[in-house]
Amino acid sequence: MIFSLTEIEKSAKEFISENKNKKIIAFYGEIGAGKTTFIKAVCKQLGVIDNAVSPTFSLINEYSTSAGEKVYHFDFYRIKNEVEALDMGVEEYFYSGNYCFIEWPEKIEGLLPESCLKIKISVKDEKREFVIR
Repeated sequence: MIFSLTEIEKSAKEFISENKNKKIIAFYGEIGAGKTTFIKAVCKQLGVIDNAVSPTFSLINEYSTSAGEKVYHFDFYRIKNEVEALDMGVEEYFYSGNYCFIEWPEKIEGLLPESCLKIKISVKDEKREFVIR
């Protein structure tokens, strides 16, 4: 899948439709690749009523949807090891049944559930290319 900012809402809607059974989603990509931007668009499509922002300093943001569901957004860029993620109770979030969007999953690779959908975002000119595995 390839998208540009002008197509992001459509791409987010399509992404949810094609992956509706996947709740744990890890986003790989360099700084500026568009991880947070795409997660914001997906949150909007899920009916998140809170302002979706990068949890760079808080490590996790919890959002509510208009249907009363929870969505969790993680940013592990600043953690040093998996023990820090365990200490914050990351496994409870992952097995909660709620959406979990993970930025910088490389830092916690050993903690990701097998069912985790992994997405690599690459910058190609002004567009973003997604490789889903």
